[in-house]
Amino acid sequence: MELTDKQIQIIETAERLFAERGFDGTSVRDIAHEAGVNIAMISYYFGSKEKLMEALLEWRVGSIKIRVESLIQDDRYSPIEKVNMLIDEHIDRAMQKQPFHKIMVSVQVTNKNPAILKAANKVKLRNAKVIAELIKDGQKKGVFKKKIDLIFMLNTLVGTVNQSMMSLDYYREFNGQMDMPDEAFQLTIKRKLSIHIKTLFKAILTNES
Repeated sequence: MELTDKQIQIIETAERLFAERGFDGTSVRDIAHEAGVNIAMISYYFGSKEKLMEALLEWRVGSIKIRVESLIQDDRYSPIEKVNMLIDEHIDRAMQKQPFHKIMVSVQVTNKNPAILKAANKVKLRNAKVIAELIKDGQKKGVFKKKIDLIFMLNTLVGTVNQSMMSLDYYREFNGQMDMPDEAFQLTIKRKLSIHIKTLFKAILTNES
């Protein structure tokens, strides 16, 4: 999706406000004020607050489909290596873009707006379908098991990462890491999440112990 600098500015402002106040708690006027633009400009570019949310979804996760398609065609990596790369990239996105992932959790747990739920499901389904092709490629090569519930597997990834992002202070306190510098703590979380999810996916996808 090609966006102008002004559109990106509006989307980034909306993302921050949606994360802080919730979708329903944020008005187009709020977004316009914070972005330093007039309401008419937002209407011109996006049409409505719901369409602005759709643009945010596409902007943040729309490229996943292209990334997976390129991995399917890349013979330098084994099927499990490709899956592991997607796991690490998802963790990176979640840790770097925590406000967006907070919005995604809120949209799917508390938001009852049918248009927003439909837009979120549209992006998720599109990405799931292309990931299914990557899994089928691994099955054809005899690397992956034949019977895999892809949605449960993806829910394991997304749910584990989201819950981890929402409970960092809890994890930190339980493990006695309150005095650990933030950068070191973030690296620790990233590494442990990566190992944990890759171990689960290896068990789900392959016959290796």
